[in-house]
Amino acid sequence: MNAEFVPELRKVAPVKLNEPMARHTTFGVGGPADVFIAVKTEEQLRVSFAVSSRQNAGVFIFGSGSNILVGDGGIRGVVIENQNSEVIGPERNGGGYKIRVGSGMSFAALARRLASGGFAGIEWACGIPGSMGGAVVSNAGAYGHSLRDVLVGARLTDSRGEIMEMTPGDLELGYRYSAFTHGKLKDEIVLTVDLRVQAGDPEHLKERVRELDQQRRSAQPPGRNCGSVFQNPAERSAWQYIDAVGLREHRIGNAQFSKQHSNFIQNLGGATASDIRALITLAQPRVRERFAVGLVPEVMFVGEFT
Repeated sequence: MNAEFVPELRKVAPVKLNEPMARHTTFGVGGPADVFIAVKTEEQLRVSFAVSSRQNAGVFIFGSGSNILVGDGGIRGVVIENQNSEVIGPERNGGGYKIRVGSGMSFAALARRLASGGFAGIEWACGIPGSMGGAVVSNAGAYGHSLRDVLVGARLTDSRGEIMEMTPGDLELGYRYSAFTHGKLKDEIVLTVDLRVQAGDPEHLKERVRELDQQRRSAQPPGRNCGSVFQNPAERSAWQYIDAVGLREHRIGNAQFSKQHSNFIQNLGGATASDIRALITLAQPRVRERFAVGLVPEVMFVGEFT
């Protein structure tokens, strides 16, 4: 890759070369990114994306590092870590409140912040580890709710740095998909997300968060993982299929389907991306052959795998 544009990127934010992605993913695996830049503001995100795109360098943008599996060979091109967590509002809007959030903001952190402040509507997201930008791309959800339920709109930018306003209809949100995953939005990224929330009782909302925390701790494993590995098929939950084909606690290298919840893969310490991907590609044909059901990964594969 021609890295002559790196000095231009350095004017935007600090740049690292050959940065190990294992330092930035919840799985704790992943090889080096050729060029790595962490941005903290909307303008830094917009400009760094435009500069990198103009050079045809290949650009990957991520927020919290959850829900992705980076290959052991790393990522060629530019990786932008989006740390823009600016929050504007809540402000009165009709019968409720509107809030604008930077796309690098943690969905869980936002849910907890709003609940503590007495604003209801996304307390169910207190355990979702991803960023708001990622939540738009995948229509993140939990406990029967999803981002689509509270989304007012989003502001996007394209590879030229132009900004556009998108409605929920434009984004085509469905179960774990959107216009991004459909391929209709290919050269655009999320800058900010607008949500609607309602006034609520802070004590009641904080108690609800505590209940969800307890429910999550009892059902989901701690430690290095990416969250749910597979989407839930229509018939039953993905973990039930994984159990049925005998893969609960199955281990390859230092990666293992969790004993606590078999739709989670844990890095037991020193796992490689290849170990984790091998478990995923082991489960899919077993479930297909026995149940004629295709398990669709919820985790995104990024970079080069050996």
